[in-house]
Amino acid sequence: MDQKYQRQMKKGVYEMLVLYLLGEGEKYGYQLLSEMKEKSGGMFAMKEGTLYPILYRLEEDGCISSRWSMPKDREVSRKYYVITEKGRHTLSEMIAFWGEFSGGVSRMLVR
Repeated sequence: MDQKYQRQMKKGVYEMLVLYLLGEGEKYGYQLLSEMKEKSGGMFAMKEGTLYPILYRLEEDGCISSRWSMPKDREVSRKYYVITEKGRHTLSEMIAFWGEFSGGVSRMLVR
């Protein structure tokens, strides 16, 4: 399949997957990228240029909040993200809709 079609199909679920991972606990950007790639078996190998606009949107919408860590020794400061109560509610709604959506697509594709 053409890469542009794959990218477009994946684009619709990124916010849900980011919220899901943050529902497991506080994470920083690179950690999110790594876990998404690993847990999806490479299906969602997202680039930083894709992730950070999603994080900014989710934060602007009140679904996540962020904080900077204090550097220790040679460690650099990192920006950590955490899901909010609104984000948990939004994630729950997204998961419910995903079930309906994927079911509808499956019904359309059954021959």
